[in-house]
This record gives sequence, C-alpha cells and structure tokens, in this order.
Amino acid sequence: MAETSLATTSAGVSSKKVWTTLITNTAYLTGLLTLDYSLKKHGSKYPLVALYTDTFPPEGHAALDARHIPKQHVKYLLPSVHKDFTNDPRFYDCWSKLTPFSLTEYDRVVQLDSDMLALANMDELMDLPLDAPAAAGKGPRVFAASHACVCNPLKKPHYPATWIPANCAFTSQHADPPAAQKAGAPPTAGLGMPNGGLQVVNPSAAVYELILERLSHPETMDYDFADQSLLADLFHGRWVALPYTYNALKTMRTSAHSVLWRDDEVKNVHFLLSPKPWDEEQGKCSQEIHEWWWPVNNERLADEKKRGIEDGF
Repeated sequence: MAETSLATTSAGVSSKKVWTTLITNTAYLTGLLTLDYSLKKHGSKYPLVALYTDTFPPEGHAALDARHIPKQHVKYLLPSVHKDFTNDPRFYDCWSKLTPFSLTEYDRVVQLDSDMLALANMDELMDLPLDAPAAAGKGPRVFAASHACVCNPLKKPHYPATWIPANCAFTSQHADPPAAQKAGAPPTAGLGMPNGGLQVVNPSAAVYELILERLSHPETMDYDFADQSLLADLFHGRWVALPYTYNALKTMRTSAHSVLWRDDEVKNVHFLLSPKPWDEEQGKCSQEIHEWWWPVNNERLADEKKRGIEDGF
C-alpha cells in the first residue's frame, strides 16, 4: 500500500477555502514567496498555505514564518512500486501534489505549483461547482484543472510517442481562440490528461482512498507523468476542464498554441520546466515571459525590506 499523506499538523487558518502549494526544498521558495505576494496583490480573500514535507529545511521555515505565510506538514507521498524518473526527477515530488484531496478540514482547496505567478484575481475558483465529497469520486465533476499540453515542444526523447500536437487538447481549440479564453476543451479531448499545476478540489476521504488504492497497484509503473497520469486514468472524463488562462503554460505562448494565447487574458502563468525566472537575471532572461515575473518579485522584495525582512529569498 502506498504511504498515506494525511496532514499531521494544522495550518491554523480560519478560512475553509485555501490556496495550497507544495514545498520540499528551498529551490522553489523564492517562487512560492512571489506567488503568495501575487495572490495578495490581486486581492484574493483566501490564504495560501505552504504544504511542507520533512525535507524542507529550517531556513525555509524561518522565511515562511517571517512573512506570516501559514504552513502545514504533509508526508511525502510515493507509490508502492518504484517508478524511475531519472529523466525528469521533478516527478518524484509530484505524487505529493495529490495530498489536497486528503485535506478534509477544508471545504475547497486550490492547489498551485510554486513556479506560478497570479496576474489577476482567481477567487472564482473557490466557488466553481464540483461534486460534493459524498459523491465519493463517482460523479462527473471530481476536480477541475486545465489540460496538459502534450505537444512536447522541447522534443524530449523520453516523452511518449503519443505526445504530439495532433493529440493535444489545446490543438482542438485552434479554430476558435476567443472561446478558448473562457472554456477548456472537453476533459476527453486529446489524451484527456490534466496538468497538475493547478487543481481545484473538494477534499474527500473517499476520493483520497481511491487515489491511495491506485498508488498501491503495479500499473503506476506506466504513469510517465506521476500525479496527472494517475488522475487522468482514475477519473477519465470525469473532471472539469478549465481554460488555459488559469494555468498558462509558458511554452504555449511561443509554440504550437500561440494562436490561442492572449497576454491580456492570462490569469496565472506557469513557469514550468527549467530554467525558472529566478534562476536568470532580470533584463537578460532566456524568454520574454520570464521578464513578467521580475517586477512582481522586486515589488515583493521592496515591501519586505520596509518590514525588515532581508533573508536572501
């Protein structure tokens, strides 16, 4: 049986609806801090809770505490059968992104990757209709997410042969870009896989048990993309597909889906893959979209300096 990932401490927040983000080390901490700042900058009514594992170091805790960002301990989640992610080590951490389904002390959790930046208020996701926990994962709206882009624009050789533009859900929307700003393609479009970077969840013990049960099966060896492969398989066609604007994958802007992308419609940028904006130098970034991150980060740092926080993050 897979190791459970039930939270062992409470974040101590009064809100029953929260944003969460997983943090296992300090490599993504600067991203988390700027994500938190961006949510507040755009007036979100809901707190961001940092879900930390045992590997998160003391200096990381000190940084969160200094900024009064609530945090909650979760156990590191792995399938019972080892999956080799040598070509993409980031996926070892991704199983733990299934943890929000277990956080039943909340009515709604919107999980965000720490390498995201909010460009607009997204509080409407806290009220998006989803199946009630009592549906036990059997209903048609188990969770919500945007589609994964399966175009493989970087031509990574270890990606499945099926990951081509013709099989991408976003390709199916090319004929009507205005509609793609407001609605996602059906959850069964393309390969029918959600991107795990943003997940809207009504936590449910029954749904989480289904996830844990699947994690104990040998077929997890076939899940090339960890959490999102599992969700696509376990809840095929029974999730709500959000428009790309809530999880705007940076690669879409200049790749096969540039026909869909509208800078002024994007609510949340996802700086997936390496490098991250904070790994580069402002004004000399490898991609124009990385420059979007820097003014918000600089604004955060200036605000923190006024409050006496200068810890290098």
